[in-house]
Amino acid sequence: MKIGGIELKNNLILAPMAGVADLPFRMVCHSFGAGLSYTEMVSAKALGFENEKTFRLMSTEGLPTAVQLFGSEPEAVAAAVPMAEKAGLFIDINMGCPAPKITGNGEGSALMKDLGRARAVIEAAVGAASKPVTVKMRAGWDAEHINAPLLARLAEEAGAAAVTVHGRTREQFYSGSSDRSVIRRVREEVSVPLIANGDVFSPEDAVSLMEQTGADGVMIGRGSQGRPWIFAMITEYMARGGYTEPSPEEKIAVASRHIALIVEHKGEYIGAREARKHAAWYIRGLRGAAALRAEINSAETLEKMTEIMKKAIDG
Repeated sequence: MKIGGIELKNNLILAPMAGVADLPFRMVCHSFGAGLSYTEMVSAKALGFENEKTFRLMSTEGLPTAVQLFGSEPEAVAAAVPMAEKAGLFIDINMGCPAPKITGNGEGSALMKDLGRARAVIEAAVGAASKPVTVKMRAGWDAEHINAPLLARLAEEAGAAAVTVHGRTREQFYSGSSDRSVIRRVREEVSVPLIANGDVFSPEDAVSLMEQTGADGVMIGRGSQGRPWIFAMITEYMARGGYTEPSPEEKIAVASRHIALIVEHKGEYIGAREARKHAAWYIRGLRGAAALRAEINSAETLEKMTEIMKKAIDG
């Protein structure tokens, strides 16, 4: 799969999930074959203020990663692009985040209500960039305003090198189901690469999503939480029509490695606490998982987390 002049090793992409897709998680997903990942959302304004925490969000350690910017002011986005380009393969503009604290400022999916401003933001980013610029969007703001096909066409006209479409509206957040027909309509409007996003929880989901929408690639979000091996499973399924689910022991080994990476990159105090949600996701479906969640939510050290993971195996 190619975006602009950038050749990716495959078309399996990790979604830019705020509070989830940090560097340690991206490292683990790439180890299972993700061809591309995105940073968590980076504020264009914060980059302009040279905020140190924001710079840390853009750390990639050489992994094939795009930097995802959010902002509604063309000038601020244009000013942020040169800084973001130093970290990533290319720049992605977020027009899909449904969080009230983002949309309340006219950013994220709120830009789908103001296509003139949305186009101005894309044009500003493209004008300031030396690398490709892409756009991620939702189906629309709500069921009465499904305008992803129009925004995607405007994005291509403004110079975007690819578009990603999540088939839910902003009003849905993550409820209901992703509407593949909207993504298919986007395919009919644009000639740039199209990445389909929404409700990919298995290899079968990934393949059927691309087949039904005509998308060039598939983006996996919640389906990778506690299951980073989904990328390897999809690759195997596309190659031979079947796939192998990791054993409980293999799953816990991955979980332990992931938790150790979080602590290594963020320190034990912050890392152990941030690892709690990941640990809870990893043990889903394992025997005794419900009883272990309370222990996970009070764990404060890597040693304690490792001990809990061992209990998940011992049952």
